[in-house]
Amino acid sequence: MNLKKILTKESILLGLKADTKKGVIEEMIGLMVASGTFSGKTAAVQAVLAREEKMSTGMQNGIAIPHGKTDAVNQLVAAIGIHRAGVDFAAMDGELSHIFILTLSPENRAGPHIQFLAEISRVLSRPELKEKLLNAANADEILNLLTA
Repeated sequence: MNLKKILTKESILLGLKADTKKGVIEEMIGLMVASGTFSGKTAAVQAVLAREEKMSTGMQNGIAIPHGKTDAVNQLVAAIGIHRAGVDFAAMDGELSHIFILTLSPENRAGPHIQFLAEISRVLSRPELKEKLLNAANADEILNLLTA
């Protein structure tokens, strides 16, 4: 999967302000709506929160990958958020999450959703990447780090 086709500068927020799981999800989806990615904010927030109720998407090493399926989108969309102080996302390792990759996909299309999650997980597994992402100065730098 080519992350360059999914991730854009407009879908990156370096200074997440929300300090709760729900707030982060709402802020990131709001970014996508504001950038014209799609218009169904309420349905998208509900889909991601419903997924979080089943099991937290807070991974390890400060990374969370909230995601959901909703017909509010016609194709896979994604956003990246950075919260330097961190947010409690009920991560597997009990640590705060700083790097958020939120993705939405249509209800009836599992393939791209699974491929994206696998690819972004592979990219984020590089140990040196977390610090570079947290210290990135702008959206271009984030994109370069994730798609290099």
